[in-house]
Amino acid sequence: MSKSSKKIDTKQISILDFLQSLTETQSKPACENKGRFSVAGQLRDAIRSSIKQCDLSRHQIAGEMSHLCDETITKEQIDSWTRESDELNGHPRRHIPAEYLPALCQVTGSNEPLAIMGKMVGLFVLPGPEALRAEIQRLDEESKKLMAQKKKRMMFLKEMEGDS
Repeated sequence: MSKSSKKIDTKQISILDFLQSLTETQSKPACENKGRFSVAGQLRDAIRSSIKQCDLSRHQIAGEMSHLCDETITKEQIDSWTRESDELNGHPRRHIPAEYLPALCQVTGSNEPLAIMGKMVGLFVLPGPEALRAEIQRLDEESKKLMAQKKKRMMFLKEMEGDS
């Protein structure tokens, strides 16, 4: 049950492009943002893609998710979260419960479903090492700001002591 190496998604936009599009969307009037959070189709597609790229069968995915969530999740439930035919046949849509998303992502090895949810509110889903790199970068920036403030205060202190 080993995973194949992860492929880089060439369709993924850069962080800069994402932030620019988010800023543009947020600056639009509320009437133009109608339906902006309607992500059921995107989420369904991401779940489908995650399952397709996973080496496990849907039965195995359901079993692993059941273990992680400590409740029974069936292949049929997974099928209902990913099919469009329910809507076409007049049946209500079935969505994956939010509390199952982390387990699905863990089992399939894809964070895309969670990334879609985060993207709606301007958040990024980063794997552990990348998140730590981002935090280290933020700390470096804060440290530089503090050093600059310290330098200004030291210069001011020298000026004050020189005037006396």
